Amino acid sequence: EISKEKPTPAPRHRTARLDTMADSPEIKEEVLRKDDRFLTLLKDVYVESRDPPVQVKDGGGEHLPSKQEEKRLTKLGHLEGLDVKKVPKGKISLVEALTLLNNHKLQPQIWTAEKIAAEYSLELKEVNSLLEFFIPFAVQQFPKETKKAITSPKPKMLT
Repeated sequence: EISKEKPTPAPRHRTARLDTMADSPEIKEEVLRKDDRFLTLLKDVYVESRDPPVQVKDGGGEHLPSKQEEKRLTKLGHLEGLDVKKVPKGKISLVEALTLLNNHKLQPQIWTAEKIAAEYSLELKEVNSLLEFFIPFAVQQFPKETKKAITSPKPKMLT
C-alpha cells in the first residue's frame, strides 16, 4: 500500500488577493481611522429596554394527569423505627420482606403465599417467586462437644 500512488489534493481557493489587501496600508488606515460624523450619530443613539410584566397563566384545571399511588402503612411491629412508614400498594419494604420470609420459614402452614399476598397487598405470582428464590439465612450453632479445638504447638523459644 505504501507503493500505491497517492491521490492528488483538490486545488486551493485563491486567497492571495485578500492577503495583499489586508497587508496594504490604506486598508489598515481605513480600519483604524475614527469617523467623527459616525461617532456623533452614535452618541445620539439611546436604547431603553423594558420587559413587559410577566403574566402567569393559570391553567384552570389543565394540569397533566398524575398517577396517584395508593399507599399503605407498613406492618412492622417493634421494627417500625428501622424502615419507611408508607409503601405503595403492590410493593414491600426491605424489613417487611425479611419479616414475611422469616414468618413463612418458621410457620409455613400459617403464612401461606395467599395470606402473605392478602396481608401485604401483593400479587400471588410475585409472592410465589419471592418465596421460591429468596431464602433468608439460617444460622446454625454446633454443640460445644462436637467442636474440634485447634491446639497450636508451643512456640519455640529463640535464644
